[in-house]
Amino acid sequence: MQQHFLRIRKLLDITFFRVLFFLVLGAVLYAAMFSNVKPEKLDLSLFSVAEKTIRSPGTVEDKKSTENKRQDALDQVQDVYALKKEYTQNRVDLMTSIFQASAEVNAEINEEVKKQEAQDPEEKPAKQEPTVSERTIRLKAKLPTSVTKDLPDQVFSPLVQASNDELSIAKDLTVTAINNVMTKRISADEVENAKKRVEEELKYTTLNDNLRIAVIELGRYAVIQNEFYDPIATEELRQQAAESVEPVKILQGQVLVEEGELINQDIFRQLQLVGLLDNEKSFKPFIGLVVLITIILSSIYYYFYQMKSTPEKRQTYLLLFGIIFILSVFIMKIISMLQIVNYAWIGYLFPAAMGGMLIKILIDEKLAILMSIIMAVCGSVLFNEGVAGTLNFSEGIYVLFSALAGILFLSSQNRRLKILQAGSFAAAVNLLTILSLMFLANGQFSGLEYGYFLITALVSGVGSAVLTIGLLPFFEASFGILSTMRLIELSNPNHPLLRKILMEAPGTYHHSVMVANLSESACEAIGANGLLARVGSYYHDIGKTKRPNFFIENQMHHDNPHDRLPPDKSANIIIAHVSDGSAILRKYHMPKEIIDIAEQHHGTTLLKFFYHKAVQSNPEIVEEDYRYPGPKAQTKESAVVGIADSVEAAVRSLSQPTPELIESLVKKIIADRLQDGQLNECDITIKEIEIVSHTLCETLKGIFHARIEYPELTKKVKQA
Repeated sequence: MQQHFLRIRKLLDITFFRVLFFLVLGAVLYAAMFSNVKPEKLDLSLFSVAEKTIRSPGTVEDKKSTENKRQDALDQVQDVYALKKEYTQNRVDLMTSIFQASAEVNAEINEEVKKQEAQDPEEKPAKQEPTVSERTIRLKAKLPTSVTKDLPDQVFSPLVQASNDELSIAKDLTVTAINNVMTKRISADEVENAKKRVEEELKYTTLNDNLRIAVIELGRYAVIQNEFYDPIATEELRQQAAESVEPVKILQGQVLVEEGELINQDIFRQLQLVGLLDNEKSFKPFIGLVVLITIILSSIYYYFYQMKSTPEKRQTYLLLFGIIFILSVFIMKIISMLQIVNYAWIGYLFPAAMGGMLIKILIDEKLAILMSIIMAVCGSVLFNEGVAGTLNFSEGIYVLFSALAGILFLSSQNRRLKILQAGSFAAAVNLLTILSLMFLANGQFSGLEYGYFLITALVSGVGSAVLTIGLLPFFEASFGILSTMRLIELSNPNHPLLRKILMEAPGTYHHSVMVANLSESACEAIGANGLLARVGSYYHDIGKTKRPNFFIENQMHHDNPHDRLPPDKSANIIIAHVSDGSAILRKYHMPKEIIDIAEQHHGTTLLKFFYHKAVQSNPEIVEEDYRYPGPKAQTKESAVVGIADSVEAAVRSLSQPTPELIESLVKKIIADRLQDGQLNECDITIKEIEIVSHTLCETLKGIFHARIEYPELTKKVKQA
């Protein structure tokens, strides 16, 4: 129950730390970028004079101007009038029917006359022919009432008096004239003019005067309006005109008012529209900043959430990341504050590759890339002085490329020279990025400006390397992080402790080097940290330097002091080298991982030689008194170093090691460790143990290979 309570309390502590961490990180980001997203407010009044040139901070639609432009487009749309072509044919048909009716009347009268003439004059008195008036009445009876009402009898009388040939000619002339005139558009205002054109065409015909007058009247009567207003087509045209109007926008960076220009009503309205007046408040930029920071923090949280590591180590990494991130943002903010001097190249001084290289060396490369992306976003906001809008995309691209260059070029060895080389490579990428951005902008720059950009690129890249080298020891010491570069430094033979082993216990030194070779190859074979195993092997027996002569590898040409000591005393001296070694390593502030290997490489194994020797004199000896205090191996590296340590010592004791004998001995030692439970507390698998066994055998076979025996050479002494 108590353990369960402690586990819950530990979980709550971790949760509280994470919540506090992200709150602090969010507050730092908000404070750093607040002034950069805060809309600029100008104390301007209508009809005042602008003291400086003012540009739009963003792109917004000018709805009033858009509406005015749309109204202008509608006003320019003319009414659509449709031509009724069928009207022409209708009027032609009407005129044709009038002439046909006239011909019919003449034909009827002629038929009646013939019939009358055919009758016997004695049987029936002669009948007179119809008068013109009667003929006219007959003709009007055949025509529509609308025609007879609109036309006087003087138009019809000549028609009923004309012959068929004359009617045919008159019809053709009338129809042709009507066709010629009405094929063209005739609006209501143009009807009278159209009638006159018909009259002009018919005025000079060869018809007799009365018939010509009648034809002219018929032509004038036939011509009517054939062009009419089309409301549907007009509305469609207006709709198209309205839709074709592009919204009027005040573009980002657009000059709203020049320095010394009078602020009229239209300019004042535009300033108010883009939010530059002090009486206009907008919270959108701050909401956008909160959302941006939320996205950044969420990405960081997700990365650490799925990180495969212990909660304690993950918490340490999270705190380390936060410090490096805040430091980078702080440097970026300080440099961004220098933008008031109005130099475009100031932002390029930021050591963009520093944070990424530190994160890669101390934590992980993927996290370093994530930080580079985040820093690019922050840089585009913090270095937005002098650009139209909130984001400086050029600066963001520069920071991203510079950081990625430093991360990708930094090798896994991470020596100081490699960090400087990575910084130089980042400087070259900085220069190329700046040149590409300048050329893309098609700007005009002087030679001096190109020189400034070259200097900033070099300062940024080399400065990133220098800061990385300077800050790395601080973070390693403060957080106890064992980086690759630190391991390489610890592997230097000139290290005081290694020189101590070499000078005071040379046999132990040689043994440690052999164990280092074995453990490194075995760890790399199973994907563990081979460099950590090598360096840990160098220091794992540092405790033997306290009493070097009590260990057999250092007893060259010396008696074995254990021959004069009881087994329990000898066991205590041998066992003490573990605690002595950890004490020495702590005294020299060695990394925890190295100390752990020194403490765990023997685990709780039994000193069989002295135990069996003690049992011979006292069968009641407690076995625990002859076991190492432990702890057992907690990591793969500790387990492999412990196995390699036992294997190397055992193989060294063989007088004639053969491949078969070596393989048998290695397997026996590993089996004893497994049976004794020495590997139960680390995450090494059976498959990995098999790989370790195979790798150790192959390495040992290469070391203890058969050699040629050279015959002894005898010198022949010449006789004098």
